[in-house]
Formats: sequence, C-alpha cells, structure tokens
Amino acid sequence: MAELLTDLRAETASLEALLQPLGESDWERPTPAEGWAVRDQVSHLAWFDDAAVLAATDPAAYRAALEGFTSVDDIAASKRGLAPDELLAWFRASRARSLEVFATLGARDRLPWFGPDMSAASFVTARLMETWAHGQDVADALGVTRAPTARLRHVATMGVRARPYSFAVRGLPAPAEPVRVELVTPDGGTWTAGPAHAASLVRGTMLDFCLVVTQRIHLSDTGLEPVGESARAWMEIAQCFAGPPGKGRSPKSGADQGHSG
Repeated sequence: MAELLTDLRAETASLEALLQPLGESDWERPTPAEGWAVRDQVSHLAWFDDAAVLAATDPAAYRAALEGFTSVDDIAASKRGLAPDELLAWFRASRARSLEVFATLGARDRLPWFGPDMSAASFVTARLMETWAHGQDVADALGVTRAPTARLRHVATMGVRARPYSFAVRGLPAPAEPVRVELVTPDGGTWTAGPAHAASLVRGTMLDFCLVVTQRIHLSDTGLEPVGESARAWMEIAQCFAGPPGKGRSPKSGADQGHSG
C-alpha cells in the first residue's frame, strides 16, 4: 500500500504539472474523448475520488448513492459551470482526501465499486490507472508527449488481471487458453505475466500495452504483437476500467471516439 500510495501521489503531481499553467481557454480544449474537454477529464477524476472516499468510509451510503448514478457523460455535463480555478481546487481537495483515507486501509480490505468489489490495493491501483489514462487525454489535448515511467507497471498489472472482465462485461466467454505477456519497460527492462509455456502471447512496449488496456489508442496504431487467437481476441476488447464496455478509439485514419472510462 505504501508503494502504491507513493506512486499515486507521483502520478497526481504529474497531472497537476500539466494543469497548473493552463489558461482559461486551455480548459476548453477538446480531448480525444468525444465531446470531452480538458475540464471534463478533471471533473471526472474529482467526482470519482469523492465516490472512492465514500466507498471506503461508508460502504452502505456508497451503495445507496450508486443507485442514482446515471453516466459519466452526465457527470461531466453537470460540472461544466465550474470555473477552472474551482475545478482545480476541487480535484486537489478530493485527491488529497482520498489519499488520506486510502492510507488508513489494509491492502486486503474489501471495498465496493462500480464493478465487482475490490481489495484496497486494487482500488488504489485503479485510481492510479484512471489518473494516468485521463492524464493521457489531457496531454494529447495539449500536444504534450509524456515520458513513460515505472509507474506503468501498476497499469499493466491491472490490465492483465482484468482480462476475464474484458470478456465478461461484453457477455462473452473468456478463452480458457492462457496468454503470456512480455513487455519492454520504460527503462529497457522486461516485464512478464502469464505462464511461460503459453502458446498465445502479447509482446511489445509497456506503454503501448497500457494505452490499449485503458482504451486510449487503437490496437492497430501500436507496435503490440498479439500472437494467437486468444491474445488477439483479448487485445481487441481489452478494458481495465470498471463500468460498461468502453467504445474505445478508432484508428488514427478515422475519427477518435469514446471517453473509455
């Protein structure tokens, strides 16, 4: 938990470094997520940080509040009246509060969420994944290229663990055949998951893998190599965020679409 919280703080600081110097018009820049501006990416994170605090501190109240949940697009629309300084202050306060609450949890504590209940460790990993993924949308809107960091290992881990969910959320049976994942880390090392003998394999950079499992890029626009039917079937629908099936992104030759989590 300590390592996860340290990395979540670092990922938060990375996003804040993008947001801090923005002028008022920059907050209205469109992101690759259809219909979402920079401001919507930030309000999304702040709203779900508040929801995460409620889930961790009062699960019954969280479950009751969940019954009134509509959609992420409705949340974004409802917060568009906030001025940029109000929005940034909300995100900072919500993230700070969530970090305080997460620090009181044990790694195996169970928390309710929008998909299945999660361990606290997975819960914090999910907040880091969301911060990185929505931060990627912000960076793309601003024309900024972010250097990948070792923190991507958390996103990659969540992507691998969510393989069965990627199929289940679409009402599809997950292939029984195991898949090996072999990725080149940002520092040039190797990160692996899955049995070494598996006939199906996903090979490429950790950055490309993380972009695909968070649905921030179309598979065809990466250098990932899915070997075998099970590997390709997974990569074509991979989704490591909770909620209904994401729309994903179109190939760069077409129009981007979908907020994807």
